[in-house]
Amino acid sequence: MTSIENELWLRIEQFELDEPGVAFKFSDRLARENGWTKAYAKRVIEEYKKFIFLCCVSTQGVTPSDPVDQAWHLHLTYTRSYWIDLCKNTLEREIHHTPTKGGKKEAEKFDDFYTSSHQLYADKFGVKPPADIWQDNQTRFSDINFQRVNVSKYWLIKKPRITVYSAAIISLVTACAIFIQATDGIFSGILIIGIVIAAIVGVYKLESNPDWWKNKDGRGNSGCSTAGGGCSGGDWSSHHSGHHGGHDSGGDSGCGSGCSGCSGSGCSGCGGGD
Repeated sequence: MTSIENELWLRIEQFELDEPGVAFKFSDRLARENGWTKAYAKRVIEEYKKFIFLCCVSTQGVTPSDPVDQAWHLHLTYTRSYWIDLCKNTLEREIHHTPTKGGKKEAEKFDDFYTSSHQLYADKFGVKPPADIWQDNQTRFSDINFQRVNVSKYWLIKKPRITVYSAAIISLVTACAIFIQATDGIFSGILIIGIVIAAIVGVYKLESNPDWWKNKDGRGNSGCSTAGGGCSGGDWSSHHSGHHGGHDSGGDSGCGSGCSGCSGSGCSGCGGGD
């Protein structure tokens, strides 16, 4: 950081979102509304502050991770804290939230912004952003199907992860139950239980590492070798094809409400605007 950037970061770092003496603080609300622990919410707030700093020093625009975006959304509802205390008195400029307008160009723009945000973060803070808060591009722009749910009225049950292997074991267990009931034999029951246990172990291995059976001699392709300094272009291509498929799964609508960032004009630098 330059000396000016360092002074700016110190002001942002010292900015307090949790108002002293308040029973239900900003971090409490952020944790409750997202189902996070208080510790995780506080970490997200620190990353939100770093994002705001990046907004001020970026020359093209930056895009937050989804957790950081949730902190930003919530802070915008604290209008005096955001517009007066943060933007006017701390940053000395306005930072505007710019949602996507939809379409392929917007999807590509925010994808580029998010990639450059990761790089700018590393350049300015000397470390990579934490992966559990700043997810990879594909996760960031595909895992965004959220709705408000009144948990006092509805139960939240995680969807099972059904794969080919899971479907196979469910079918096998069902067939075993029918066979045991039909034969009514103890030996048959013990044999079937053994087969089921073996199948469960096989499913676990396949779902945790689909190529495990190819790598028994240590020459499989389950990971990248250190020779050459990185992965082949195939991994890059599969990532981007999957990512843009997630972006544009709804036709030409682009990414959903989870796609947002500072506009280029809003993030060109602090102190140079109104």
